[in-house]
Amino acid sequence: MGEGVNEWFVREVLCHEAALRRYVLRAWPNASDVPDICHDVYVRVYESASGTLPQSPRAFLFTTARHLMIDRARRSRIVSIELIEDLDALNVLVDPLTPERRLTARQQLQHLSTAMNGLPQQCREVVWLQRVEGLSQQEIGSRLDIAVATVQKHALKGIRRLAELFYGGEGAAAGDQNRNVTNESAHGK
Repeated sequence: MGEGVNEWFVREVLCHEAALRRYVLRAWPNASDVPDICHDVYVRVYESASGTLPQSPRAFLFTTARHLMIDRARRSRIVSIELIEDLDALNVLVDPLTPERRLTARQQLQHLSTAMNGLPQQCREVVWLQRVEGLSQQEIGSRLDIAVATVQKHALKGIRRLAELFYGGEGAAAGDQNRNVTNESAHGK
């Protein structure tokens, strides 16, 4: 348990002491147990951090507190239904971004980046300025020195292409099928 964990613990965990006490006090029916519960939470967090430091210390602290209180409630002979309901209601402090959701978000961002890079340069610039920077069509036209009608054309083309690229070409396939049906009927097939 090196000096780095001690500094991390003071900087990232102990700063939430008042919030942790309030959290436990709201959730636990016996106020005299609060100091013991907080102490046990700190011990668990510190021991766990000795192996690997959590990425979200606050969420880890409150998740540990919640789990510890659930364990204590399960071990007691009489479990109050209200206690379990209160613990479930207080689950809002837990970080909802699980590793699976992070991976999915990262993959979607990579896919979107690839799709953006697949756009023609001017379409990419227009879409970026409009969707990311939030500029109006007039502001984009002034910045890129193009007409507003051209901005509209590039925005529409860019968003359409992004949808096709990002969603695996589904839009392109449907459009091709519609064009084939139209061409067949026009040629009498």
